[in-house]
Amino acid sequence: MKRLIEELLPIKEISEESAREKNIRHGHISTLHIWWARRPLIASRATIYSALVSAENIEEKKKFLLKIAKWETSLNQELIKKAREEIKKENGGKVLRVLDPFSGGGSIPLECLRLGLETHAIDYNPVAVLILKCILEYPQKYGRPQKVVEQNGFYKQEKQESPLIKDVQRWGEWVLESAKKEIGRFYPTDKDGSIPVGYLWARTIPCQNPLCGAEIPLIRQFWLAKKEKKKISLYPFVYNKGVEFAIVKKEGNQWKVLESSVEGFEPKVPENFDPEKGTTARAEAVCLVCGSTIEDDDVRRLFREGKASQRMTAVVLSTQKGEGKSYRLATEKDLEFYRLAEEYLEEKRKKLWEEWGIDPVPDEDLPPENTLGFRVQRYGMLKWGDLFNSRQKLALITFTEKVRLAYKKMLEEGYDEDYAKAVVSYLGFIPSRMADTNSMLCHWDGTWEKVSTTFARQALPMNWDYIETNVFSDKGYSYLNILENNILKVLSHLTQIPPVEAEE
Repeated sequence: MKRLIEELLPIKEISEESAREKNIRHGHISTLHIWWARRPLIASRATIYSALVSAENIEEKKKFLLKIAKWETSLNQELIKKAREEIKKENGGKVLRVLDPFSGGGSIPLECLRLGLETHAIDYNPVAVLILKCILEYPQKYGRPQKVVEQNGFYKQEKQESPLIKDVQRWGEWVLESAKKEIGRFYPTDKDGSIPVGYLWARTIPCQNPLCGAEIPLIRQFWLAKKEKKKISLYPFVYNKGVEFAIVKKEGNQWKVLESSVEGFEPKVPENFDPEKGTTARAEAVCLVCGSTIEDDDVRRLFREGKASQRMTAVVLSTQKGEGKSYRLATEKDLEFYRLAEEYLEEKRKKLWEEWGIDPVPDEDLPPENTLGFRVQRYGMLKWGDLFNSRQKLALITFTEKVRLAYKKMLEEGYDEDYAKAVVSYLGFIPSRMADTNSMLCHWDGTWEKVSTTFARQALPMNWDYIETNVFSDKGYSYLNILENNILKVLSHLTQIPPVEAEE
């Protein structure tokens, strides 16, 4: 008997849906944790179905295949049930058993599970194994919705509720509040109620012209917001033999100064100012004070010799009124809170080192220089911990500590040990996601006004200017948004997949 895949597979339509799937965020397993070679769910589902049903009634099956090969039908119980029944009927009435020995990010085994197969998935990478448990095992074992009766005054209300989702949310919020109580003071809200989404930094080197010696801020381009109706940029200008900044907005062909770092002085911005042209390209730097060029080898040498530094340039804000993002220049107060976090990091690091027996800041060596995709070693970044600034390190080790404490507290409350491990596995993904969204290799994307993540290119190239995320913001890649959008919405999707029918 020929299978459908041998006779017909509508590749064009499946490819279009798979491409569209890349833009699906809320509820998609790709947001749970990074995996490099995760296959599209749509293509996996279509291929599995086509391989397991016969080529009989081919036109009818093609129409049905195109119905189930869409993201929107992933949880359509009627269609999924029909697909399961058809697969079982055409394979002797048995529940088929499938093994994926190199499961990776879990797309293929997840779609096997969705289509009613007894699914077994393995991988030799421990990160993949944890991802697979959180996608395939825990939602089916602990996450099935249960009937819950709530007493509301004189009335009783019945509803379906997943205990796993409820506990992940409860303990995820506990972790957030515990961390905020300890380190939230290092991320203050502005006096007008605006909340910093992130802090923009530029790495700096000293000009090598012996007659100059000015600090050169290394910035690839100056755009803050680059949209059709919103064009805002940093504008660098020379003042007292140093580089200062203004925030400028383009109105027509003119640049209007919104704010200047020099009190009482408003720089004149030429009409031909081009924010695309920064101070560095391909590791070469230009001094804005004297015009000297620093060659790429000298730039790298300065970093390796520890002569490079950094400078906070601006702050991205979210207003309480929901008017989108706004921008202001960094102030001495912003730097003071950063320095306080830097001081507290040393105290916190020492405490956790004594408790854990290891350095809480990863001190393992990065891969050797010239390893495929790795470019930062040439700039003196030799250990994994070097990829983060002090406040980023403090946030990551604090959230990691709170996740560990959440597990202990669950056991103290009488949680089953295996179930507590399941809950804490999802919580552990959050600091991991934060490491991707809050490192010195993240840059600000003015076109979309969002953070471009560490592994946006699946590599670690050098980043001259970067954005530090406010982990306690309610916007952007904050802890709360990762919990709600990357964890809970994925869990909501996974726990709605019907269990596989047991063999009689």
